[in-house]
Amino acid sequence: MICTPGVDYYTGRHSTVQNGGQKTVQTFDRAVAILDAFTPDRPELGVSEIARITGLSRSTVHRLLSTLRRHELVQQVPGSRNYALGPHLLRLAEIAFSNVNLQDVAKVVMTELRDKCGETVGLHTPLGPFTRTVLDQVESRQPLRRTYREIGVPIPIYQGAPGKVMLAHADVELRERVLAGKLEAATSHTITDPEKLRKELTRAKKNGYAFSFEERIEGISTVAVPISNHTGTVIAALSVTGPSSRVGRKRLLEFVPHAQEAAQSISARLGFTGDGPA
Repeated sequence: MICTPGVDYYTGRHSTVQNGGQKTVQTFDRAVAILDAFTPDRPELGVSEIARITGLSRSTVHRLLSTLRRHELVQQVPGSRNYALGPHLLRLAEIAFSNVNLQDVAKVVMTELRDKCGETVGLHTPLGPFTRTVLDQVESRQPLRRTYREIGVPIPIYQGAPGKVMLAHADVELRERVLAGKLEAATSHTITDPEKLRKELTRAKKNGYAFSFEERIEGISTVAVPISNHTGTVIAALSVTGPSSRVGRKRLLEFVPHAQEAAQSISARLGFTGDGPA
């Protein structure tokens, strides 16, 4: 729906489009659509390809590319008629990432997840190749609850659901080095058999979540899901954890979709746009 006609720098006329109840500048929407046409699988595109992907006419694409190129938002590939994203976007991305803090981004989402599940929510990150740590938590309001006392303390990465879900998405070389090393037990339930752990990691990567039933702390059960950054790399894990007397397998399975939705929200705020682990 065209709301306000006027003069358009690119096409000779300006149009403001009603989009979901909000007014947007059509030319800007089209320019963003062109930028969004580039993906890791499509780093270089020609005018015809962009027109096909965006549904815009070749002439419109050509005019917008000229302006985007002038501002270094796109660049022409040397020796080719194709285009690629330009260096101006890298400068903008660097500024955006400098203002992104995982704890700050996750805190509100973690609180919402705690309120949905009624159990403590934890944020975990790798700490070196073989260890991880608890970065933050939002505690359950219940009198009997899981409380992380080891924030910032190194934990063997293979112990517990958060470590397993991060290790499951780590590179193969690191996984094999962990499996080839000594797997020490924290409780009588810790997985210390390399082949059993390998199967757990395979299952965690396939399912998108990992369980821990008293594998690191007696009487505590946990489910964890991965968090990805703008490159699609798993950089953290989100967990929901509580007393085993209240939180069994069935209850943890009920937490999974809520935890995955929360992880997707955090990942999106970190720039993740794909269909990977998060």
